[in-house]
Amino acid sequence: MNVDEQVSSYYDLLLKRNAGEPEFHQAVAEVLDSLKVVLEKDPHYGDYGLIQRLCEPERQLIFRVPWVDDDGVVQINRGFRVQFNSALGPYKGGLRFHPSVDLGIIKFLGFEQVFKNSLTGLPIGGGKGGSDFDPKGKSDAEVMRFCQSFMTELHRYIGEYRDVPAGDIGVGGREIGYLFGQFRRLVNRHESGVLTGKGLSWGGSLVRTEATGYGLVYLTQEMLAAHGSSFDGAKVIVSGSGNVAIYAIEKAQELGATVIGFSDSSAWVETPDGVDVELLKEVKEVRRGRVSEYVDNAQGATLHTDGSIWDLACDVALPCATQNELGGEHARKLYENGCHFVAEGANMPSTAEAIEFFREKGVHFAPGKAANAGGVATSALEMQQNASRDSWSFDYTDERLRKIMSNVFTHSAEAAEEYGRPGDYVLGANIAGFKKVADAMLAQGVI
Repeated sequence: MNVDEQVSSYYDLLLKRNAGEPEFHQAVAEVLDSLKVVLEKDPHYGDYGLIQRLCEPERQLIFRVPWVDDDGVVQINRGFRVQFNSALGPYKGGLRFHPSVDLGIIKFLGFEQVFKNSLTGLPIGGGKGGSDFDPKGKSDAEVMRFCQSFMTELHRYIGEYRDVPAGDIGVGGREIGYLFGQFRRLVNRHESGVLTGKGLSWGGSLVRTEATGYGLVYLTQEMLAAHGSSFDGAKVIVSGSGNVAIYAIEKAQELGATVIGFSDSSAWVETPDGVDVELLKEVKEVRRGRVSEYVDNAQGATLHTDGSIWDLACDVALPCATQNELGGEHARKLYENGCHFVAEGANMPSTAEAIEFFREKGVHFAPGKAANAGGVATSALEMQQNASRDSWSFDYTDERLRKIMSNVFTHSAEAAEEYGRPGDYVLGANIAGFKKVADAMLAQGVI
């Protein structure tokens, strides 16, 4: 059986065993395609069922989450935690609270997390979790009751040496606080290393809030430099206006770029003179408002409810909203308008068609498993601080983050070069992330 047939057989089996999970299928297909050149050069990675084991989570948890709303009505949501791979260390990955969450979404995110965490060079495995609960429009009391019910079940399966969740979409400082409080109550000890993204006064880390957005820009800066460019004077568009997008906008503008557009699920905003970051933080982080409120209070900003943010002419595009937001037509429009660099701040925001188009046209593209690794990297730095009962300065932590993201880019670029595809950062990130996990799995036996 040749390598193509071997990989096809892996994928066909995965489709049969994981029906109805298109996002998971998409994530695995991308990685398997990259691994063909690895299996041709190093066929031992096909031994001992390694690829099949890598694509099968070590543990999948699904549980009921009952809670009582402010009207006294019992509500039922579904909770998930997929502990995907612990060969490199305890499972590490965020919790997502959003109506779109299902098992397939969590498995796709957990699978990506394995390689992302490997790329950081830190001793953490991959996992992901969440619920179809929507915190939008809920009172603080409702969010608290939900989080307490969710943690009542989850606490049995997590711990600083077992599984360390963090935040993701819909899970910020408020939710982490409620989750940690319930965990502490249930286990009767202050195990600060069990969750990351905590408040600064009770075990959190400086830079954690900014980490994913800053890290995205740091890696993009490395990619720009590798091709003789920089953020200085560049026109940048950023989809989304959540945590990742806000701090990507902030850091890009600090480095001399002009961010000419951003968005949320309701509309997109054109900002030809740049973004007022403090106003955006006020609208999104304090008021929890929509981008229309930003436009109402900003000068020179235009609200658009039709078309797409990807219609704007730019030098750099940073998709930071959600999976599969940037499709083939969007990719073509970006290219036609002169965009030469794309880096993913969200998890798999570009479709397979868009990625292939970027590859064909020579658009430099950094996949999310590399470009948005800054969040989990700083979460791991928070774990280090918790373990040593220490607290690091902002500048020291930020420099650690910058160095980690530089290494992520370097390792991805070197792997692409080694396997004959220089500049293909998708292939490079997949291979560099895979080989570290695979070597650990082979060393530890068939488990």
